[in-house]
Amino acid sequence: MTDPNPIDDTTDDFRRFEARLVAHDQDATRVVTADIGDTTARQLVTDLIDSDIVTPIPGKQVFVHEPSGTAFDSSTQVAVFHRGWTAARNADKDGE
Repeated sequence: MTDPNPIDDTTDDFRRFEARLVAHDQDATRVVTADIGDTTARQLVTDLIDSDIVTPIPGKQVFVHEPSGTAFDSSTQVAVFHRGWTAARNADKDGE
């Protein structure tokens, strides 16, 4: 039997293609949290306050994310945290 022709060997091409597909799938399922601007963050926090998910502490200028018990000193921080927290909880539910 003769050795396979290295020119005809497409194993490396397939591995690179498969790695790109996996990376694309992972990118599609990730929740983007870094793109929250100040206006969007304030609106989200206002909605969370109305839904009793976030409690503002006026004297200390702090927001408390009630489900997790975590405190934040800016609306952007709590908005980004809540998006990530929600995504993680949804991922856990999907994994069950």
